[in-house]
Amino acid sequence: MAKVRTFRGGTHPPGHKNLSSGQPIRRIPAPELVIVPLCQHLGAPSKPVVSRGDRILRGQEIGAQAGFISLPTHSPVNGTVKSIENVPMPHRRTGPAVLIETESEDGGQVFEPWDDFRAHSREELIERVKLAGVCGMGGASFPTYVKLSPPPGKCIDTLILNGVECEPYLTADHRLMLENPDDVILGMEMLAYALGVSDYMIGIEVNKPDAIKLMEAKGCRVLPLMVSYPQGAEKQLIDAAVGREVPAGGLPMDIGVVVQNVGTAAAVTKAVRDGEPSLRRIITVTGGGVVSPGNYDACTGTLFSRLIEESGGYSDEVVRLISGGPMMGISLYTDEVPVTKGTSGVLALTGAEARDVEEGPCIRCGKCVDACPLRLTPNLIALAAENQRWGMAEEYGALNCMACGTCSYVCPSGRYLVHYIKKAQDAIRANRGKEA
Repeated sequence: MAKVRTFRGGTHPPGHKNLSSGQPIRRIPAPELVIVPLCQHLGAPSKPVVSRGDRILRGQEIGAQAGFISLPTHSPVNGTVKSIENVPMPHRRTGPAVLIETESEDGGQVFEPWDDFRAHSREELIERVKLAGVCGMGGASFPTYVKLSPPPGKCIDTLILNGVECEPYLTADHRLMLENPDDVILGMEMLAYALGVSDYMIGIEVNKPDAIKLMEAKGCRVLPLMVSYPQGAEKQLIDAAVGREVPAGGLPMDIGVVVQNVGTAAAVTKAVRDGEPSLRRIITVTGGGVVSPGNYDACTGTLFSRLIEESGGYSDEVVRLISGGPMMGISLYTDEVPVTKGTSGVLALTGAEARDVEEGPCIRCGKCVDACPLRLTPNLIALAAENQRWGMAEEYGALNCMACGTCSYVCPSGRYLVHYIKKAQDAIRANRGKEA
């Protein structure tokens, strides 16, 4: 095995991955009513192109792309449109969704399968990825075709596939690599072809030795990475993998690198080889607050409440429900929210797991500074934000923060550092809007 690598800073919270890492992926049939969000990707929500009462087919476009940073949305089922309305969302308060009464999940293929993707041009492959609605499945949900279309002057030489899954509890990517490695590897080859690069690899943390062994056995170049959070963040993964630093305010493509998630690679394979739009994803449902944690293959529009039911329901000790991981996930006030392409996990946590602490004053220990993977001073940004010194917060680099939560996790005073920094970011951007 190659030398184990890592990045500067970070922390190592308890993984709790044993709760679900041994559970094979189980496919859940579509529910009787699917609630398909039109805002499953970063950027502008897709624009509805169906109306109440319309009969639609699985894979049919129900929302059209509404801008460059946007994607089309497809129906995961055959059925009838019941309504189009705003519903609770896992990543925002509410958002538009198409409610479809399910008839079946049979058939409905909308694209021609490609037996040999190399028989098509790079531009054709990128167009297929766009039309299939593929976005990043690691959490950010950035439209994949945009990452595959660098502007003139941006020379991409390296593709890194992200199999790190550094968030505690989550094991969906791990199970995907173990159960569908060929889809992941073929998708990586397709992404490399689209980018025109020959240097590509997959980063996997060493707490997944079975995935590393399997990928290496299939001839894949694997970079073993130390277990550290947030190793799976793009900038930190690039630092660990190739030793390049993304400039503040910049993007990976500024230094010739593109990062894609293993789930995204598998979705690209389905879009290109099978002609299937992005309709389903793998989700970890776990935590001490559910009876039987597991990993599920569910269609978009499936409610979180259905996933909880498949996991045996809530335990008596559950106190918090989170979409995503415990570090960067979003706390929810209801489980009546639909699965999106970016839903990586649903956590039901007990009081002991939720780790609620009473906030105290900053003791100037500097632990947050040492742990910050972006080399910021979270304590100073937070103090500036508390005093509404937005200009000072910006000077300290508030806008560069990716809200990974490392600073809050290591703070012995339980300071809500990420909360203050996000507050500063909102105020700085609002002030910029006024100036414009």
